[in-house]
Amino acid sequence: MATARSPKPPRFDGLRALFLNCTLKRSPERSHTAALIDTSMAIMRSAGVGTECLRPVDHRIATGMQRDMTEHGWDHDDWPALLAKALAADILVIGTPIWLGDKSSVCTQVIERLYSASDERNRHGQYLYYGRAGGALTTGNEDGGKRCGRDILYALQRLGYLVPPQADAYWVGEAGPGPSYMDRGRVGRDNDFTNRAVTVMSWNLMHAAAWLKSQGGMPRYGNQLAEWEKGRRFGHPYYAAKGGAVRMPKRRRS
Repeated sequence: MATARSPKPPRFDGLRALFLNCTLKRSPERSHTAALIDTSMAIMRSAGVGTECLRPVDHRIATGMQRDMTEHGWDHDDWPALLAKALAADILVIGTPIWLGDKSSVCTQVIERLYSASDERNRHGQYLYYGRAGGALTTGNEDGGKRCGRDILYALQRLGYLVPPQADAYWVGEAGPGPSYMDRGRVGRDNDFTNRAVTVMSWNLMHAAAWLKSQGGMPRYGNQLAEWEKGRRFGHPYYAAKGGAVRMPKRRRS
């Protein structure tokens, strides 16, 4: 009797994923978050995805809400180079340790700097980050995994990233002081819940990014800010009752 064969795993050659490890530890100091990131990267590489992981703490990132803070009084700002890498990637995964039940200060800064480009548009008149998939990874030795995932995923989708189902994974130990992920080289590695979550997250991100790429980005209707600014209202009932389009006042030149 013939047995059913397992379906051949899909390939995602040509996709690129960027992982930002928002640890407080500079390279080459050991990072527990890096260990969980490495697992997701290995899954993606096995499917043909090009991966890269950076630690923002290794870079001189200025504080502020502009794309390049050297144009606003800072002597140096590495953020524009990191942003270019994020924009070149089909998938962005933000990883963070947990401190006091929350994401790291570096993670908050990264999200702020991503937000600094939120007023920019892509070539279709959508938000700049449209056409990319986003996820989150978190490690700690107390509670906070779901809170960190919620905060990161909310920020990513608000910026324009597509967040697929189960787009985060985390590991936390018992409450109170205790071992962190990968302490003694093995803590957490055999946790089935985390292993399942990071696997599902990795594949869902690849599926989402591949779908976006096959569509030429996020479908373009009802989400083109440039069209809204021209007066188009895409079926909003308030404006539909007034005839659909809105005559926008001319902007005065300063």
